Amino acid sequence: MTLALAPLPPAIESAFLGVEQSLSGRRWRLRAGEEASAMAIAQRHGLPDVVARLLSARGVAPDAVDDFLAPTLRRFLPDPSHLKDMDIAVDRLVRAVRAGEKIAVFGDYDVDGATSSALLLRFFRAVGGNVQAYIPDRLKEGYGPNAAALLGLKAAGVAVAVTVDCGITAFEPLEAATQAGLDMIVIDHHKAEARLPRAVAVVDPNRQDEASPHTQMAAVGVAFLLVVGVNRALRAAGWYGTARPEPDLRLWLDLVALGTVCDVVPLTGVNRMLVRQGLKILDSRANAGIAALATLTRLAETPGTFHLGFLLGPRVNAGGRVGAADLGTRLLSTDDPQEAMGLAMRLDGYNAERRAIEAAVLDAAIVQIEALGAVPPAIVAVGEGWHPGVIGIVASRLVERFHRPVFVIGMDGDVGKGSGRSVRDVDLGAIVIAARQNGLLVNGGGHPAAAGLTIERSRLADWTRFFNDHVEARIGVSPPVRDLAVDGALGTQAATTDLVRTIEQVGPFGVGNPEPRFVLSHVRATWSRPVGEAHVRCTLAGSDGGRLQAIAFRAAGGPVGAALLDATSPTLHVAGILRVDRWNGSETVNLHVEDAAPARAIP
Repeated sequence: MTLALAPLPPAIESAFLGVEQSLSGRRWRLRAGEEASAMAIAQRHGLPDVVARLLSARGVAPDAVDDFLAPTLRRFLPDPSHLKDMDIAVDRLVRAVRAGEKIAVFGDYDVDGATSSALLLRFFRAVGGNVQAYIPDRLKEGYGPNAAALLGLKAAGVAVAVTVDCGITAFEPLEAATQAGLDMIVIDHHKAEARLPRAVAVVDPNRQDEASPHTQMAAVGVAFLLVVGVNRALRAAGWYGTARPEPDLRLWLDLVALGTVCDVVPLTGVNRMLVRQGLKILDSRANAGIAALATLTRLAETPGTFHLGFLLGPRVNAGGRVGAADLGTRLLSTDDPQEAMGLAMRLDGYNAERRAIEAAVLDAAIVQIEALGAVPPAIVAVGEGWHPGVIGIVASRLVERFHRPVFVIGMDGDVGKGSGRSVRDVDLGAIVIAARQNGLLVNGGGHPAAAGLTIERSRLADWTRFFNDHVEARIGVSPPVRDLAVDGALGTQAATTDLVRTIEQVGPFGVGNPEPRFVLSHVRATWSRPVGEAHVRCTLAGSDGGRLQAIAFRAAGGPVGAALLDATSPTLHVAGILRVDRWNGSETVNLHVEDAAPARAIP
C-alpha cells in the first residue's frame, strides 16, 4: 500500500504543514525517520510502505523488525532470577505453598495493583496454595501497607505477606510486621530510596542497587516474573503431577496486559511483548471479570490498548477511587460469571459517580489556578474535602490544559492527600522522595510521570516552593513548547479500513510506541454537533471528494471544538488517530480528533 505521505527528512527543520501554533497552541512536527531505513525495511521484509515508514520513525532498525512485529515470550521474557532478591522471594513462597502456610497478597487499589493481586491469587489457588487478598481502603487506610492491617493479618494466621504495586517506601509498617514475626515480601516497581524496607525479600527493578534493564515494567509485570519463578521452582521440586497439573501461565497474560497498559508504562521491550501476547488471551474472554466488563461496555470487537485504557481500566479503577477498594481484585480473580457481572455492574455505577466528582473538582481547581494570574512553573491546587479517588485524574487533566507539572491535594483536617502528574523531563517521583527526605512530607513516592504524597497543612507553602524551585531548575519558568508529533498527511479518501488494518501491524500502541497520528489536510466540517460529555461529533469533507466521520473528545468549549462547530470556519488541517468502528457487522473508519489548525498555515 502506497500513500501520499510526506517524505521522511534527515532532521526536523520546520513545523509540519507550517503549523507553528495550532488551535490548541501546539507546534506540529513530523516524526523523525530515515528514508533509507524505511526503504530497507519495506524491501527486506515485504512490508507496505506506510508500515515501513512508521517503523523507521519509531527507531526500529531493519534487523529488529521481526522481533518488533512478532515479540515472543521466548525472546523477550527475562529470567526472573536476574532481579535482586527474586530467588529469596521464590524460595520463601515455595516453602509456604508446600507447607500449607497462609499467604496474603497486599495490593494497591488501582488497575496495576488489582491485576497484580488477581494474578497472584489465581496462581497460588491453581497450585494449591492457601492464599487471600487484602486491599486497603483508600479513604480509611490510604495508599500502601499500614501496620494495623499487617498485624491483623499476622493475628489471623498469615505467615507470609506479599505486597504488590506498593511497599517500597513503607518502612515503619514493614518494620512493625517483621518484628511481629510476619514474613514480608515486597513486589514493587516504584522508585526506591537507598534504604530499603525490612523484609525477607525486596524485588523492585527500580532499586538503586539493581542492575536490571527492565526498570519500566509495571508492577503486574514484576508479579508475573515472580509467578514464573515460583512455578519453575515448584516444578523442580516435583510438586506437579496427575492430581495437580502445572498451570499454563500464558492464560493469565490478559491480566498482565490490562495492568501494563493502564499503568501507562512504555510499551517497549518486555512490556510490549506482554501486552501483545496478553491481548490475544484477552480476546478469548476467558477471565470472567474481563468478559463481564466487555459485555457491559458492548466491546464486541477484538480489544486493543485503547479499549483497555479507556473502557475496561477506568471501571476496574472505580472501586478503589469512590467505592469498595477490593472490587477490582475480586472482579478479576473470580471464575463465577454471575458474580463477575454483579461486580462489573457495581463498578460501572461507581465509574459514573467518579466522573461527576471528577468534573466538580476539576472545575474548582481550574478556577483556583486561573485566579493566580501568571501560572507558576509547577502547579499545586488544594481543596477542602476533594475526593482522593479523583485527584490523580484531575491532575492529568490539568497537565493537559496547562502543560506544567501538577499536584492536586485534597485536605481532610490538618492532613492532605495529593496526587501528581508530570511533563517530559521532570521526574516527579524523585522530587517527592527528596521532599520527604527533607521533612516536607509525611509520606510520598512514585514514578517519573506520576507520584503521590501525604502532607500536613502547615507544610503546604514549603512544599509548593520546593516543588516550583525543582521544576524551574529543570525546565525553566515557562513550560517547554508543546509539540504534536504526526506521521504524515492523508486525503480523506485514503482513510480506509485497509489502511487502519495495515497500521495495526505496528501495534500494540502506547507510551514508547505511539499510535500513528495523521493530518487530514484541507478539510471542512460539513456537519457537526455536541454529544455526550463535552464531545464534538462531525463529518469532515476533503478537497479530494472524500468524507470521514470524526469525533473530538472533551473539545466542546475549547478552540478545536469551536472550529469544528463553526459553520463559517475556514478550511482546516485536522490531526488525529484513525480507528475502525465495528457495529452490527459493519465497519467504518473514524478520526479521533486531537488538534486542528487553519489551512492557511501553509507557507
